Amino acid sequence: MIDHIVLVKFGESTTQEQLQEVVDRFKALKSHLTGVVDIQAGIDFSGKSQGYRVLLSVRFEDRASLEAYVPNPHHQAVAAYIREIGREDSIVVDIEI
Repeated sequence: MIDHIVLVKFGESTTQEQLQEVVDRFKALKSHLTGVVDIQAGIDFSGKSQGYRVLLSVRFEDRASLEAYVPNPHHQAVAAYIREIGREDSIVVDIEI
């Protein structure tokens, strides 16, 4: 199995409502992807995240499922929305478990 973890940093002008929309769109990806065991997304509330405000965690069955995820049009649509509302940076980590 593969854990795919993404942290996203947004500009100060990005609203709480927009952040929640990102979370909702992330969660909705599950029905459009193959090989997903679990998907979690949320907004940081601790203030300890060095400005990274949204987290996505997807557990895939295998590397092939992760590789199919990246070009998936539903994933690309979420990525476009994130850029549109002020994404400043992101960190992506993929680990085999």
